[in-house]
Amino acid sequence: MRPFFELLKKIIQTGVGKTRFLMAAVGLGIAMLLILIAIQAHSNFSQLLYSHKNQNETADFLVLNKTITNAMMGQSGKSMFSPEEIETIKKQPFVQAFGLVTSSQYKVVIQAPGELHFATDMFFEAVPDSFLDVKAEDWKWSNGDRTIPIILPNDFLNLYNFGFSLSQDLPQISQETVKALPLQVNISNNQVSEQYMGHIVGFSDRISSFLVPASFMAWANEKYGITAAPGTSRVIIKTPDPSNPDLVKFLADNGYTTNQDKLKFSKTRMIVQTIVSVVGFFGLILLFFALLVFSMFIQLVIASCKREIQLLVILGTAPRQLQRYLLRQFVPLYIIIGVLSLILVTGLQYWAATALAQHQMEVSTLPGVPVLAGIALVLGLVYIVNVLTVRKYVNNI
Repeated sequence: MRPFFELLKKIIQTGVGKTRFLMAAVGLGIAMLLILIAIQAHSNFSQLLYSHKNQNETADFLVLNKTITNAMMGQSGKSMFSPEEIETIKKQPFVQAFGLVTSSQYKVVIQAPGELHFATDMFFEAVPDSFLDVKAEDWKWSNGDRTIPIILPNDFLNLYNFGFSLSQDLPQISQETVKALPLQVNISNNQVSEQYMGHIVGFSDRISSFLVPASFMAWANEKYGITAAPGTSRVIIKTPDPSNPDLVKFLADNGYTTNQDKLKFSKTRMIVQTIVSVVGFFGLILLFFALLVFSMFIQLVIASCKREIQLLVILGTAPRQLQRYLLRQFVPLYIIIGVLSLILVTGLQYWAATALAQHQMEVSTLPGVPVLAGIALVLGLVYIVNVLTVRKYVNNI
């Protein structure tokens, strides 16, 4: 019986059988590699968007307001969020945190001292402290304080330094200088006008507005408010992924708008997901052809040894024994292909993790559970197909 098994082995490794065998092995290897790359790329993408490690890098804060149309001009009430709309926004799955942007209901004029000769009408807004990207010890206000802490948008200082100051032959100023300037803040309504000191405590890259503490805003609106609070025209949300297609669709469907630059990544995300899907689909197609070639190869081996197999069966060799022998010729190859594919994916993943770390983005340095599950699934599928093929053709002899 051993000589026959040696004959089967020789047929597998020589002639037309060898060519088809190599084709099947290479096809299976490429297919498995592409599938694993697609799985790991999807895993990396999910880590970058949703993992706790990257929360600060991926989470974003969006200020939402209604899109102003020609039909809404002169009707400020139509730009306000109703209580029902606010509750709807809060309940969306892509909203991690929600806050109201409170606007000042009084007139504000700020004057800079000395040679700056700078005065401007201004407005104040307030948001919950948890939405601020400026942490300052002076960011607090109590009833009776005559100094108002203020956070300016970083873009405002840039516009002054590189636009207004140059055109007016005024000195450019640094952030440290602005923080040291004692600003005069005039707050008035139709009946009274009072002066306060303004203290710049920081500059925000997150919110493009002139911010004061919520405690001061509530007190000042009550004391100086020209009219009753008209409602909420802007809200701020924290979302883990500003490119979430569901978020983009929600804004478009409801006529809301925000900083469009933060939403443009949605198209990039869709392109990346499409590429990953195409790679995975191409890998599945290659896997299908690899399985087909393996089946044809097994059929060829059995057909080439048909007479010898019939003779062995007549002499008492069990078909199961022949099936086990044929499978033993292929299973080690499957394992080798799986291990080599895993090694290549591990190398690529380590390189990708190192490259992303240079940009303060973290992903795992080793392939995760989905990749191992993918290997097990592919190898299991190949094994099942081969078992069915061997059993079918051996039993038909």
